[in-house]
Amino acid sequence: MIVFYDDLQARSFEPFATTRPLCEMRAGALLIRERWEYLLARSSTGFISASHLDGFAEFDAPPFVRETIPTKHWVVNSRALPHLETDLGDAQVITVNGVVAAVCLSQPLAADALYDGGSSLAALVTDRMRAVSVRGVWLSAIWDVVATLVPLLREDIPTLAARLGAPARLPDESTTVVVRGGSPVFVEAGAEIEPHTLFDTSAGPVLIRARAVVQAFTRVVGPCFIGEDAIVSTDRIAASSIGRNCRVHGEVSTSVFIGYANKGHDGFLGHSILGRWVNLGAGTVTSNLKNSYGTVALWTPDGVRDTGQQFLGTMFGDHVKTGIGVRLTTGCVLGAGANVFDAMPPKAVAPFAWGSGAPYDVFTADKFLATAEKVMSRRMVSLTAAQRAWLLRVHAHTLPPSVWPR
Repeated sequence: MIVFYDDLQARSFEPFATTRPLCEMRAGALLIRERWEYLLARSSTGFISASHLDGFAEFDAPPFVRETIPTKHWVVNSRALPHLETDLGDAQVITVNGVVAAVCLSQPLAADALYDGGSSLAALVTDRMRAVSVRGVWLSAIWDVVATLVPLLREDIPTLAARLGAPARLPDESTTVVVRGGSPVFVEAGAEIEPHTLFDTSAGPVLIRARAVVQAFTRVVGPCFIGEDAIVSTDRIAASSIGRNCRVHGEVSTSVFIGYANKGHDGFLGHSILGRWVNLGAGTVTSNLKNSYGTVALWTPDGVRDTGQQFLGTMFGDHVKTGIGVRLTTGCVLGAGANVFDAMPPKAVAPFAWGSGAPYDVFTADKFLATAEKVMSRRMVSLTAAQRAWLLRVHAHTLPPSVWPR
């Protein structure tokens, strides 16, 4: 069994840390939780993170851990992203690039020993433990999810396709589907590729999961992952990871959709992350490159930081909504639950902001929850009483914001 640990660094990965533990972030082709479940061939039993996430519930995500973690359970640092092809043997310690990333407990561990986020998993290692070093990457900031996307997709897709039994299936010539480039297109059983689509695999492979649909006149550029039940339609979808049940239309480049997000209209999206239940209004456009071609600065809880990235778009927190024609500047952060519809919002918008211009009003809890319930029902997902109660606590926790700009 696996327990995920968000250290203090992981807990600063806003705007997503407001509403989800890091193990439920998509990085490469998989959620971080799924990545470790594949690697360790074990299921997850819980996570330890900031106290306001106690009560988080989402699909098959494990709950917040309150009890002692038993012996033989793996404790995993959520910021570590190992490559999938590693043979672990009988490892009890896993290091990623030389840093301890996961430990199989040799004795029970009280969960509250990790609650403050200041502990290192290296303290759990004993001399007798067998360690295995694996390749991978560490996330040091939220923008690393974008910065590491392309190399992770190139690594993830062939291994994941093999495990899924998804063949490198070249479409029948009669369908008028075109594949160019030297990398494969993997298509899981049940996926649908309509006629008059093009796959450009010159820069990497493509994986299309079961029940996903690639509609006619779409150009998919690898490396690219299209998750289960997702629909991509027309224009150019390049170097992106699209989670389950998303709707994606228009030009998209090097972006991550955690899942259940909606970009149903035209408008460029580049080098961005979309949380769950995000909806982008028609014509919402992100900028991912400064006019100066310099590196992009991004708001963080520790202040505005230079990311060192030349390309960086918008971080859309869970449940964010944008109006029609919204233009988002390079390195923009929209807090969870924000609903904005002005022409150009500021570079950082607090959680649960609402309105057509800063300073925004508060998107009140009752109206936010009513909207969330309607949005989720369109994907045949119910907002449970437990989720409602937890979101009410999150709403209260973020107001008044102590670190978000006004």
